[in-house]
Amino acid sequence: MTSDLFDHADPDCTNTGYQPLAARLRPLQLADYVGQDHLLAPGKPLRQAIDSGQLHSMILWGPPGTGKTTLARIAAEQASAHFLQLSAVLSGVRDIRAAIEQAQSMKRAEKDTVLFVDEVHRFNKSQQDAFLPYVEDGTLIFVGATTENPSFELNNALLSRARVYKLRALEAHELQALLQRAVDQGADSAITIIDGGLQQIAAQCDGDARRALNLLELAIDLADNGVITQSVIDEISQSSLRRFDKGGDAFYDQISALHKSVRGSSPDASLYWYCRMLDGGCDPLYIARRVVRMASEDIGNADPRALALALEAWQVQERLGSPEGELAIAQAIIYLACAAKSNACYDAYNSARQHVARGGSEEVPLHLRNASTSLMKAMGHGAHYRYAHDEPEGYAAGESYLPPALADLRFYFPSERGLEKKIREKLDYLRECDKRSTIRRYD
Repeated sequence: MTSDLFDHADPDCTNTGYQPLAARLRPLQLADYVGQDHLLAPGKPLRQAIDSGQLHSMILWGPPGTGKTTLARIAAEQASAHFLQLSAVLSGVRDIRAAIEQAQSMKRAEKDTVLFVDEVHRFNKSQQDAFLPYVEDGTLIFVGATTENPSFELNNALLSRARVYKLRALEAHELQALLQRAVDQGADSAITIIDGGLQQIAAQCDGDARRALNLLELAIDLADNGVITQSVIDEISQSSLRRFDKGGDAFYDQISALHKSVRGSSPDASLYWYCRMLDGGCDPLYIARRVVRMASEDIGNADPRALALALEAWQVQERLGSPEGELAIAQAIIYLACAAKSNACYDAYNSARQHVARGGSEEVPLHLRNASTSLMKAMGHGAHYRYAHDEPEGYAAGESYLPPALADLRFYFPSERGLEKKIREKLDYLRECDKRSTIRRYD
């Protein structure tokens, strides 16, 4: 049914056979481009550059289906530039060299070249470096597209020669408008869709225009006598389509959101991000490990039960798997989000590590050394050590357990929340006992 639907094709495509609907409906001018108003609204720098035909090298960074390739094509067309496209997944040094030779030929003919590199983060350092001299001397205008954070995936030298533009996932209403335009352009094919059908398709696509058009094309193929019914929409909407790229930006952004939601005492947001990660295919054991860290880093001794509960949830997942383990992790997440918060243990640990890393190797004081031989006893090991259990209240007031040069060093400062409030009160009391004591180790 779709062979004659929307029969106009991308003029830059030489394929005369089947083309996906998303390719056949690729916009050829900014007026038909959907989304990215933060970059392309009148007066925005990128819009001005495209409208004036004065292009510069750029990196287009954004999720799949946000129009990176389309935007590069429109920009090249507006600048009357020769357009070359490489895929970093499929291309090698020979392809890069051939593209540069074409650009040099166009330069001699006084015509600019836009070299568009899709998935540019797939190129290694030497491949990225190969473009630098030709970007520098104006042989080509480099446009790279990536779904990954350029700060981590691209060379600084390349980033310094290109501006980075962050594209956003399309909003549901933008996807709906795109789908409506597709249906309107194919109206002569007598395709109809139930009320609210386009809205349902748009909601399934997670901001991805290509996915939206592919789903619409599938719905057209399954249409009953030219009508896209609710059963058709239900059939094409069966699988989860949320973005989650195991190890990429979305992965780390979502685990960061989960951690910050727990730290911020929001059980509802914590559960949302937890379920988003599970829905995207994240290993529950990875989340369980991170929950254990949250228990120590953000709760610590304000509620020591949090760590025990996190470990128990991890064990449930290991022993029973899904769904019991996932429920146990959810229980731990909710508890952690609601628990009293303190990062005092985390700060104390980091401070101690930094002090040790930059300090010298202080000797262990003699009274703290083990006197396991007669020679050691003769050398004073363990001499005058005060056994705390034999002291009043089980505390040797005035004693010190640090080297003399570090006698007043402190790392741990308990908060005023949860159990740590009691810990703080006890430590304050013991310090007062030290002050009142007539026995001082290093006096």
